[in-house]
Amino acid sequence: MSMPPTPAPATMDLDPQVIETLSRVTTATITTVLLKKGLRNLWLRGARPIRAGQPRLVGRAFTLRFVPAREDLATPESWGSPISTRAAIEDMPAGCIAVVDAMGVQDAGIFGDILCARMARRGITALVTDGVVRDVQGVLGTNLPVWCGGAAAPASVAGLTFVAWQQPIACGGVAVFPGDVMVCDDDGAVLIPAALLEHVLQEAPEQERLEGWIMDEVNKGAALPGLYPPNAENKARYQAAMQPKGR
Repeated sequence: MSMPPTPAPATMDLDPQVIETLSRVTTATITTVLLKKGLRNLWLRGARPIRAGQPRLVGRAFTLRFVPAREDLATPESWGSPISTRAAIEDMPAGCIAVVDAMGVQDAGIFGDILCARMARRGITALVTDGVVRDVQGVLGTNLPVWCGGAAAPASVAGLTFVAWQQPIACGGVAVFPGDVMVCDDDGAVLIPAALLEHVLQEAPEQERLEGWIMDEVNKGAALPGLYPPNAENKARYQAAMQPKGR
C-alpha cells in the first residue's frame, strides 16, 4: 500500500538548553523572526490547542500522513496492518511531537483516547494535526497535549487512509519534514525548519527582550510611531537600557 517509512533521523533528540530557550519564546515571536528571513508560511492552520492553558511545548517533528479514504484500504482491518497508526506510534521516540497530515478533514477522528494514552505512556511531547480527534473526553483524560481542529465521532477510516510515517507531509498548509522543530502554545503550532534552528535560537530571545522593553515604554505612555518598530533614537535607548548597570 505504501513505501516503508524512512528511519527517524539521528537528530530527533533536542538539547535540553534548546528546549528551555524555545519554551520561553512565543510562537508569535518565532513567526516574526522567521518572517524577517523571508519565511511566511510556517504556522499550521487548523491546529488549535484542545484545551486552554497547555504549556508551551517544543520537540522534533515525527510525521504521519493520511490520504483520502479508499474503501478497499480504509477498513477496521487496516488497523492491524504493519503500516498503521498503531505501528507508527510504536516507532515514535520519546520527546518528539507527532505531526499528522489529515488533509484538514473534520469529520473523521484520526486518533482516539487509546492511541493518545499509548503516546502519553511512551513519552511523546504532543500531538499536532490539521484534522480532528475522537473520544475527546478520553483524550483529555490522557493528559497528552493536543493541537487539532476539534472533535468528531467517526473513526479515521470513515474519511481517511493512513499510508506512511517519517516522510515529508503537508499539515495545515505547511511543508513539514521529519526532524523539523515544532513549538506549540496558545496561539497554535509553528514550525522551525531544522536548518534555521540556530538562527531562531540566536534571534528569538533578543526579539522577546526588545518587545518587553517596548511594552514597558507603552505602559509608561509612549506613542507607537518610532517605537514599534524602533527608530534609531529608540534603538539607542533600548541598547542603553540593556547595558549592565554598574555597582
